[in-house]
Amino acid sequence: MDDFQNILENGINFGRGGDKPKDDDKIKTKAKKKKYITGAHGSGSARQKAKYREQRANRHKK
Repeated sequence: MDDFQNILENGINFGRGGDKPKDDDKIKTKAKKKKYITGAHGSGSARQKAKYREQRANRHKK
């Protein structure tokens, strides 16, 4: 009953355990790497996506 009361008062935390430091500098997906963003790795669809990203980024710049 003591555990139940503790959960009611404090809630349950489903977050990280805190034993490992979080590494924010690491790029986990290829889509975020520079070559993929700029379309320089050779894929035609990536070049087209890069073109659209550039157009979207420059949309409100005057």
